[in-house]
Amino acid sequence: MAQHLKRGRDAVLRAEDDAKVRATVEGILSDIATKGDAAVRELSIKFDKWDRKDYRLTKKEINDCLSEMSQRDLDDIRFAQEQVRNFAQIQRDSMKDVEVETLPGVVLGHKNIPVNAVGCYVPGGKYPLLASAHMSVLTAKVAGVARVITCAPPFHGKPAPAIVAAQHLAGADEIYCLGGIQAVGAMAIGTETIASVNMLVGPGNAFVAEAKRQLFGRVGIDLFAGPTETLVIADESVDGEICATDLVGQAEHGPNSPAILLTNSAALARDTMAEIERILQILPTAEIARKSWEDYGEVIVAESYDEMVKIADDIASEHVQVMTKDPNHFLDNMTNYGALFLGPRTNVAFGDKVIGTNHTLPTMKAANYTGGLWVGKFLKTCTYQRVTTDAASAMIGEYCSRLCALEGFVGHGEQANIRVRRYGGRNVPYGKAAEPRSAAPE
Repeated sequence: MAQHLKRGRDAVLRAEDDAKVRATVEGILSDIATKGDAAVRELSIKFDKWDRKDYRLTKKEINDCLSEMSQRDLDDIRFAQEQVRNFAQIQRDSMKDVEVETLPGVVLGHKNIPVNAVGCYVPGGKYPLLASAHMSVLTAKVAGVARVITCAPPFHGKPAPAIVAAQHLAGADEIYCLGGIQAVGAMAIGTETIASVNMLVGPGNAFVAEAKRQLFGRVGIDLFAGPTETLVIADESVDGEICATDLVGQAEHGPNSPAILLTNSAALARDTMAEIERILQILPTAEIARKSWEDYGEVIVAESYDEMVKIADDIASEHVQVMTKDPNHFLDNMTNYGALFLGPRTNVAFGDKVIGTNHTLPTMKAANYTGGLWVGKFLKTCTYQRVTTDAASAMIGEYCSRLCALEGFVGHGEQANIRVRRYGGRNVPYGKAAEPRSAAPE
């Protein structure tokens, strides 16, 4: 049976925090819905100390941001975007429109239709997370979305040049320097100066995530998201330093980012905990990472690979770093995760920043029912049907008539019966089910 050498913060306390966030977000979204731009401006001044008449960046402002970037930095952004675009295009190419004759005279099909307008939130309060622009804007554009707008908060009192560059190079049609609840609320609800979108995507803090949850239904969203989660699965084939580095490296995201070690080696567990303490003494972002580790870090020692798989699937973590003798065992057997990082040569930061897979992934056990953001999220798979012969219409109509009668839907049944009468030449009494005449074609 597995043992917990360290546990995170009590679930009851986490729930209390969530309730406070829900109440705050509900009030703010109501203000945006009733007051529009005025509310957005008040909120931007209140939370970001950022006041503008129009939060959309001009072409000159965008070019000024680009000019602040070195050529190497721009080249690095382009390299990362090339990887993301390439994998997104491979995914898009795997999705085919279909049309097939399923019975003589009966044609069924589907088309993959892009969403018309998408709003992408790019976090940038603590760190200018420019990679989120690649993951959202680029992927939407590869899907064929016509209008992609972005919002990112000011960084140190002005638009963050790196985020603006990433948004622009990714192909954003409108770039706004606006953060938090006011940003996602404005994009979803719409204001006098910001036209509403059909879908919201992108990570954010607890307030942004809750705003997206409350706006779901008015608009689509990529997924319900919470703080970054990391699960490191390891055995004695690696050491505590690399495990600790991968855990602490993700814990710096925020003070409530769970980082969990799951291992079948008690010695590795103790070594990792010691290494975490050493790293936290020298890490420049240790203040955030330590808070996260103390409140949300866990260390679990299991007895076998199979028990580790079971525990990992129950955790359903956003990121799962597998460093074991046989990482494919987890690839072959795990079912609940956002993304797997197999072997010590890769890591979560590669996926976050540059390798090409999308870093917007399910958290808070959402991996039980969904994967992460990908090109398919921006596409609506819409079906159509066509009946090309009288015989097919009459034949399908007979079956439909009788099935409608089983449910008591007389009006539905008449939709079928009128086709049986007109195209099959049969006298079906009004409101009655069609009697069998012939079997369906082979």
